[in-house]
Amino acid sequence: MNRQLQVCVLGGTGFIGTHLVSRLASAGHTVRVLSRRPYRNRTLAVLPTVRMEQADIHDGEALTRAFRGCDAVVNLVGILNETRGQTFRLVHVELPRKVAQSCRAAGVDRLLHMSALNADAGNAPSRYLRSKGEGEAALRVHAANQVHCTVFQPSTVFGPGDSFLNRFSTLLRLSPGVFPLACPDARFQPVFVGDVAEAFAVALDDRTTFGRRYTLCGPTIYTLREIIEMVAEQTGRRRAIIGLPPTLARLQATLLEFFPGKPFTRDVWRSLQVDSVCSTGPGLSDLGITASALEPSLVGQFEPASAGAAS
Repeated sequence: MNRQLQVCVLGGTGFIGTHLVSRLASAGHTVRVLSRRPYRNRTLAVLPTVRMEQADIHDGEALTRAFRGCDAVVNLVGILNETRGQTFRLVHVELPRKVAQSCRAAGVDRLLHMSALNADAGNAPSRYLRSKGEGEAALRVHAANQVHCTVFQPSTVFGPGDSFLNRFSTLLRLSPGVFPLACPDARFQPVFVGDVAEAFAVALDDRTTFGRRYTLCGPTIYTLREIIEMVAEQTGRRRAIIGLPPTLARLQATLLEFFPGKPFTRDVWRSLQVDSVCSTGPGLSDLGITASALEPSLVGQFEPASAGAAS
């Protein structure tokens, strides 16, 4: 990756996005970050080659204007839960279509897209995973032969400030000695956010990645119970983890769907019916990246339980 490129990033203010934008800036690339509220992210704004731009990313004409003059576009936008204004179809299907069309209209021939492990338009168990698969299909159709696409399918992404491990840290803190856990035997192969950012950076100007899809996973497979036990040990919160049978797990998801922030939903429960592990296809090693382990990266992520906290 020797050339200095101009890259437009959608979703650049999110968890993965901030790591990727910083990685691209450190390599000397000029980065445009599109956001409805660009003033909210001061960390990126101070980087000398990063420009925060206000834009409605669901406006195709606005995307075309923002993409003009760019060498590549990166789409990281995704949601785990739907809201009244943000649906899986709008974000995971319609947006990739508009991005591909705007790339063609603006003369941009390089597009990197974030999908999800187990994305499948026809056979995935959840609306989230089906919509991710439909988004990939939309890219292939609307990019046609004019835009060279590379798709990334990560397992659960971890790192400082992630929503996955920190959410369970919060739930452990709030639980009264017993932690009822849905789908305790669901398997994950967590991948470090720095490795995900590196995968995008490496592939950006590598012609051998054109038209390919990469599954991104860490070196170790864990059950959900094992991950929660690690978080509990790291935070000093000793809890009795009780695995729920499928009926009670679905009931828990139904109830928590109405809690603020939707800590667990029926659609997430459906996603957990498929192990989030890498099996076949190119991955991090094909990009020359050695996957980082989860355990050492846990150190320092969480505040230790205070002396007065329940334990």
